[in-house]
Amino acid sequence: MKGEGKMVTMSKMKWVGLVGLVLSAFSLFVHFLLARYTEGGISDYQSSVTIFSWRPIFENSDFAKNSPLYRRLWGQVRRLESLHPDANPRGYYADPRSESSGYVFVRIQGGFHEIRNSICDVVAISRLLNATLVIPEIQSTTSSKGISSEFKSFAYLYNEDQFMAALVKDVKVVKTLPQNLKGARRKKKIPSFRVPNSASPYFYLHHVLPVLNKHAVVELVVSEGGCLQAILPPHLEEYQRLRCRVGFHALRFRQEVHELATKILHRLRAPGRPFIAFDPGMTRDALAYHGCAELFQDVHTELIQHKRAWMKKRGIVKGKLSVNSAEQRLNGSCPLMPEEVGILLRAYGYSWDTILYISGGEVFGGQRTLIPLHAMFENTVDRTSLSAAWEMSRIYGREVNIVDTKLRAPPSVVQEKKLGAWKNAGPRPHPLPPPPARPKYPHNIEGWWGWVAESDNEPESTVMELRTNAHKLLWEAIDYLICVEADVFIPGFDRDGKGRPNFASLVMGHRLYQSAASKTFRLDRKEVVKLLEENREHLYQANHTWLTSIRKHLRRSLIDGVIEASSKSKPFSFLSHPAPECSCLRDDPTKPVEASLGVMHSCPKWMDSEIKTKLKDKETEEDSDEDVSSSSGLFFKNIGGNNQSGGGELIKEESQLDDQEELEGSD
Repeated sequence: MKGEGKMVTMSKMKWVGLVGLVLSAFSLFVHFLLARYTEGGISDYQSSVTIFSWRPIFENSDFAKNSPLYRRLWGQVRRLESLHPDANPRGYYADPRSESSGYVFVRIQGGFHEIRNSICDVVAISRLLNATLVIPEIQSTTSSKGISSEFKSFAYLYNEDQFMAALVKDVKVVKTLPQNLKGARRKKKIPSFRVPNSASPYFYLHHVLPVLNKHAVVELVVSEGGCLQAILPPHLEEYQRLRCRVGFHALRFRQEVHELATKILHRLRAPGRPFIAFDPGMTRDALAYHGCAELFQDVHTELIQHKRAWMKKRGIVKGKLSVNSAEQRLNGSCPLMPEEVGILLRAYGYSWDTILYISGGEVFGGQRTLIPLHAMFENTVDRTSLSAAWEMSRIYGREVNIVDTKLRAPPSVVQEKKLGAWKNAGPRPHPLPPPPARPKYPHNIEGWWGWVAESDNEPESTVMELRTNAHKLLWEAIDYLICVEADVFIPGFDRDGKGRPNFASLVMGHRLYQSAASKTFRLDRKEVVKLLEENREHLYQANHTWLTSIRKHLRRSLIDGVIEASSKSKPFSFLSHPAPECSCLRDDPTKPVEASLGVMHSCPKWMDSEIKTKLKDKETEEDSDEDVSSSSGLFFKNIGGNNQSGGGELIKEESQLDDQEELEGSD
């Protein structure tokens, strides 16, 4: 009986244990199920309670959008309101032929703006050659760079399916080479061309096409930010509009990147206020190429000079190694410092509580260079302050953990050999031996700057650094979308490390195409530096004359900058200035601005029903404001402080300033 009782007890315990295991498994299943299907709701809830670090601060809760001050700061540029995007073919445009000349396989090297320019070029080249384009391979996002295995090169940044669908009437696009050509490529039997930035259509028709017809495939290596000259002959104008269709419609970022950028944009607009996007353009390559090392100090100067020496050895830089940075700055060849851009914006009238978004994958000099800008604008933010770490991790995908076990060993201290005569010398007083060398610990030479004092050669990039470079492309993709949609955009610099248009130039080109009337300041840096130097000792207590000069220049840059871009930026990058080829007019094409831009094509009639007519206010942008004491608060009162005494005098002074501007007139 006892044995049977024990058996029954054991059997019950087993059943209890089994039931417990089943319940545990069911609980885990429900937990994962809830986590899977409520992730979006949790994300939305968290965003509503501000999961990021930004806490907006505003002086006044109300923001009068109908005031003259609002129109002057945020209103559209009325002289450009008649320009609208039109990248559709304007004449006979045949579909791609059923029989192609062969396959064009492309490897693209470079940064974000170089990749974007290059993709547009290779699509135009593929149509020119009647070739089938294989989805380009972006070298910065290959699997060897340590990125997630979920993505394959092009798909790491862009949406492949959207790219192929958008170009179905332009070129044939396939994801991979046929199997037999894949083997030939692995054996390096495919003819390859390393094409220059400004290769002409003649080069492709007379050098590349014969090889393509013979081998059915060619490989193009694009490393200079493009592979087709920016300005094409008039009979090839449709290829310019094809570039626009690629750059502004076909190239969509992959879904995860686009969704995060949209979330950040919504968070920026959540307070119900417009915002400014600012791209500093302060990269190490650009500073080195243009000789701006002396604008910085200590290790930053050394890093820039080392990069310039590297460029000089490879023929990228033609000038001297040591350049007078002060002269370069006065010539407008160096970026404007963030503090200087902040002063310009405050002088124009933007108040201390204006939302200012800082873009860019790299701001050379780090956060230290941005401190003055943060002091001038309380609501200065970037993508890191508007998103959580886990949101950024999601767009990277699942990445393998990489641990750098290999520390860079410090250079060995070479012991000088004593001369034999010294050893054999007779007894005499010898000087004390030198003290032993200070031990070099790993933490002294680790980091991005540690090698500068230890070696003349920059070490090879680690896998972690290559992965970070790939991440920077995603960061710049987010910044690109936000800058294009910003109410106001202002660049600190518009040239890259090769003297060509950079990220900011692409943004300005996209804004010119998508919404030409949006406020985009295209500064003349030479003129700006001259104005800043005139008042260098009193930048924070500026007088009316100086403020008037700054405001005039910024207003003129809205129009003059567009006209100048056609001669300064367009010859190097078509996407930086896609007018007049990709624009149309709804008004009289004989107006001065339209005539100077060369836009003569009238918009098609079907666009009239989609473009809503806007009521034009009688007041001009230069109308005097009712109360603009806050427009120059940086110069007349403390930020956010109370200044009751003398308030009427300040308003009077500002009104006189605006009245003077109105009398003198402006663009």
